[in-house]
Amino acid sequence: MPGTAFDATIDRGGPDTVIELHGDVNRAAQEGLARAYDQAEGGPGRLLLDFVDVDYINSTGIALIVGVLARARAEGRDVGAFGLTEHYRELFQITRLSDFMTIYDDQRAAVAAGS
Repeated sequence: MPGTAFDATIDRGGPDTVIELHGDVNRAAQEGLARAYDQAEGGPGRLLLDFVDVDYINSTGIALIVGVLARARAEGRDVGAFGLTEHYRELFQITRLSDFMTIYDDQRAAVAAGS
């Protein structure tokens, strides 16, 4: 079964910087996620990861997200995430990713929490 190609876009239109993730977060996402983080550096507010359009995350994808968290932590930047399916919310709890970022139900909740 072929996966969905990864892409990421940056939205700086609000009080926070949002990295909108699209497709599968796996080894093939490494370069695109690093590029998106580089573009998001210096953006306003917190860094929010938008998983609404993510189809699949594997163990390598989890490691890539850990890398994003490490970079943000080194910069003293808070990270949040929204749009995770129930399955991936549970996975983020099991892997303890949710200990290092705030998980929101949706973008509206994330923005409201930052106000």
